[in-house]
Amino acid sequence: MSEQKTDTKLVHWADQTAEKIIRTRGDLDCYTCASGITPSGTVHIGNFREIISVDLVVRALRDRGKKVRFIYSWDDYDVFRKVPLNMPKSDELEHYLRFPITMVPDPFERDESYARHHEVDVESTLPAVGIHPEYLYQAKRYRAHMYDDGMRIALQNRNKIKDCLNRYRDEDHKIPETEEYWPIAIFCEKCNRDTTVIDGYDGENGITYHCTECGHSETADLTKASGIKLGWRVDWPMRWKFEQTVFEPAGKDHHSQGGSFDTARLVSQEIYDWPAPETFRYDFIGIKGTPGKMSSSKGKVISLPDVLKVYPPEIVRYMFAGTRPNTEFSISFDLDVLKTYEDYDKTERIAWGVDKAKNDDVYAKERRIYELSQVDGMPEVMPYQMPLRHLCNLLQTNSGDIDAVLASLPDVKPEQVAKLRTRCECAWYWITECAPEEFRFSLQPVGTTVELDPAGREVIRKIYEQVLPIMDTLEEKPLSEAVYAVATESGMEPKALFTIVYQVLIGKNAGPRLANFMKIIGSQRLKAILGQYL
Repeated sequence: MSEQKTDTKLVHWADQTAEKIIRTRGDLDCYTCASGITPSGTVHIGNFREIISVDLVVRALRDRGKKVRFIYSWDDYDVFRKVPLNMPKSDELEHYLRFPITMVPDPFERDESYARHHEVDVESTLPAVGIHPEYLYQAKRYRAHMYDDGMRIALQNRNKIKDCLNRYRDEDHKIPETEEYWPIAIFCEKCNRDTTVIDGYDGENGITYHCTECGHSETADLTKASGIKLGWRVDWPMRWKFEQTVFEPAGKDHHSQGGSFDTARLVSQEIYDWPAPETFRYDFIGIKGTPGKMSSSKGKVISLPDVLKVYPPEIVRYMFAGTRPNTEFSISFDLDVLKTYEDYDKTERIAWGVDKAKNDDVYAKERRIYELSQVDGMPEVMPYQMPLRHLCNLLQTNSGDIDAVLASLPDVKPEQVAKLRTRCECAWYWITECAPEEFRFSLQPVGTTVELDPAGREVIRKIYEQVLPIMDTLEEKPLSEAVYAVATESGMEPKALFTIVYQVLIGKNAGPRLANFMKIIGSQRLKAILGQYL
């Protein structure tokens, strides 16, 4: 796939961004693209937008034959400020407030720290959606003294940095001229908290501080102490220079005019002599129709694994690849799930030439969105398509038995089975955990009957004797006409007949389109169920 991308029209925002990076930065041996987050709690699907936005640009650069380094920074040396509502052992966690996150124990007792627990959750899931960054752990890097030079430069230029931070602020929010500004924070050597006050700096490596929590004081050596780090507004641009970063997006809160990205740009250029990376603003993600199970835990957020329970990896990527980053959208768990699947399937048909696009530009855009939606390049054959609604009917009719559903589809090719199975797993989760109650049903087992009056039993008998013997020879429309004929012959409104049949089949007054549903059930099972009423 990558060989054909160098002359691709710039129909997709990721390609447009890649071209801009190449144009502004020139021909580099390697293009470093960055993303990152503080693992202060469950990494939610809104955070994922930044990760996949970078991944899409990385792919666009690589499709142009460029070598790319995709780094993802875990800011696990940030301070633990508050206990999220969805964490267990909250009382125990309270004791670690103001500690570096990497020193907070894992309340789930799975990993070596609170930070590592949330890192593992993300790192173990991203490969499922085709994202493979190089992970950087900032606590380890600070403690290994990789950033000593960057911190020394910041300390020696703290008045210039203060000016950079003040430049976009109004008078009420500026750091006062008389106030000493320090670009670093220190975790106390004795109690590990950041409850410290800096008292002086010798101009090189000596930093004197005292702790307001435990009273400890000392002059720490920048090249030996393990608890000194830059504040994030300086840490960010320092690392741009250190990693030679040329692209990093940011959320709209950071990208507000005069906001943190603008001040970081000043610090990067004026203190570290590095042009700020190319960037764009990405918007927030909404959640529509939160799944029932997820709302039971107060404070629970929707994470990537939660979304992957409802959507296959390609459709997860599609939702982001098909939407410009600066556009807000919602990920749905309600009936809009059906439309999301339909939209993806339509793009897939256009990409494979099954459906004709309106024009060449539409084809190029849809094809590119589809390519970028794939986890690992274009499939060998077009995946087997089945509308989600129909698949849900098949699964419910078979009590969630995916093997039985696959066995009922003889035209599925071996290369299509894996993706279709994943779609079945997502469909079954959605129908059992998220879909509205009126959308759910289960086939009545043989031996279970409902009470019918004589007229009801008579129409069931006629369907059994007149329709079932010929249903295997009929397509859906003639089968529907045969059922309508029974209603007419019985002097009954079709709707009343349908209600009777649905009650017999699923114990409800309504259900899937009847003729299609009968086809799914099959004549043999219908005989067993309806035969009980003769």
